[in-house]
Amino acid sequence: MNDSATDHYQAIMQGAKALPRLDVAVVHPVDANSIRAAVEAADEGLIRPILVGPKQRILRAIAEFTATEGASTGDWDIVDAEHSHAAAATAVALAAAGKVGALMKGALHSDELLHPVVDAQSGLRTESRISHAYVLDVPTYHKPLIITDAAINIAPDLSAKADICRNAIGLWRSLFGRDRTPKVAILSAVETVMQSMPSTIDAAALCKMADRGQITGAILDGPLAYDNIVSRQAALDKGIVSEVSGDVDIVVVPNIETGNALAKQLIYLGHANAAGIVLGARVPIILTSRADSLHTRLLSCVAALYLVQARNRGDIK
Repeated sequence: MNDSATDHYQAIMQGAKALPRLDVAVVHPVDANSIRAAVEAADEGLIRPILVGPKQRILRAIAEFTATEGASTGDWDIVDAEHSHAAAATAVALAAAGKVGALMKGALHSDELLHPVVDAQSGLRTESRISHAYVLDVPTYHKPLIITDAAINIAPDLSAKADICRNAIGLWRSLFGRDRTPKVAILSAVETVMQSMPSTIDAAALCKMADRGQITGAILDGPLAYDNIVSRQAALDKGIVSEVSGDVDIVVVPNIETGNALAKQLIYLGHANAAGIVLGARVPIILTSRADSLHTRLLSCVAALYLVQARNRGDIK
């Protein structure tokens, strides 16, 4: 992976260190890798971890990390919870009560963490549908890139896609401010509207929703095939005139298979760093993976920190 100090997010990463630390509930951190992710973000001055899960297993994970890495976690709070399900529920309750500003995935499945979040009684639901975004640094692309949704919404309908767009626009604005308007491409296999391909109809409808002010804060275009999204010349060769082609900030995919394959291709063949974050709840949810680089893990925390700051300022809902 590309861990170069000169990347598309360098200024954002540096700026985050001047922001107040974010209290983060690390959910079920019962292995050394989960502890490592929390230690790295804490050492960078980004978060103040609160460990939620079975206390004895957490202490063993801390001991394993300390013995392996020769580093200390510091005096962190541990909130005891019997098992992973209880840890997720407890962390959600802490967030709903305002005691933490974000959640971070530990050694449990993403769906296990998200299940209590999406519950109608959780206190974390908003009017928006919850969605996932990859925040990518692609070495062969000239600026930051967001791909959504590649991890939560399997086959989103038009209403869900509209929320996915809004969530991603809010994330982009929290990271980059209001000096520039993000460009959003609605991905399909072709660039014409076809009754036989529902994703093209959804794309056209999303663009019309933007025209009517139902989706704001961005320039939308679609349907667009992927070559027309990333290459202005490819679009021109097909006679497509688009403000988005070749200069996209956000790619909205038609379904989870497409999004997951696209993101993984950029990560494993394109050597991109890709931080994962869940949007649409009252607090951001940081998704880290054992395979993530240090840069990626930190970028996930940075994205959460900027989201919380933007929400506190009233810049986003």
